[in-house]
Amino acid sequence: MKLTERKRESIIEAAIEEFRAQGFLGAKTTRIAKLAGVSSRTLYNHFETKEALFDVVSEIMLARSNVMSPVSYDPSRGLEEQLIEALEKYIGVITNSDSIGLQRIVISEFLRDLERSRTFFAKAASHDYPVTKLISEAMDSGALRKADPEYAANQLLGLVKSFFFWPEFLLGEKPKADGIMQDCVAMFLSYYKTS
Repeated sequence: MKLTERKRESIIEAAIEEFRAQGFLGAKTTRIAKLAGVSSRTLYNHFETKEALFDVVSEIMLARSNVMSPVSYDPSRGLEEQLIEALEKYIGVITNSDSIGLQRIVISEFLRDLERSRTFFAKAASHDYPVTKLISEAMDSGALRKADPEYAANQLLGLVKSFFFWPEFLLGEKPKADGIMQDCVAMFLSYYKTS
């Protein structure tokens, strides 16, 4: 990695730390530069504004949330088992400590800045959830009734995130009861499964 790339990475990591500690409004580029071990001039050579730096942090959050590849449907295996397996992996990705930390930084700013939120969610809309492909292929095979796979994936993830993501994000708590994922998938399948 070239020196300029290392400096850029140091600036981004320092910005994440500063945004986490101070929030977007309280964050200072002078502190970010100091944390990164670079001059303010160097920081501004890489990022014209604090907003531009925050946008990069938002993009990193989105990229880290989308590291899981789309999951294909395997007709030789039970659909319930495949959904549970895929959802457990996905929840593991979005609730690891780095991911939760980034999401807390970014989402708190979205609550304050509606335009930034709209821009981010427009970008995020182009990324499919990993289970969307699984649901789509299960619909194509007849294992699930035909519907909009993105809509169905959002319904399922809405259920799952209410138990696995939001308590972790807001309270730092994991689900206390066993069988929650199975219940969410069973509820989804009771509406979409063909037979």
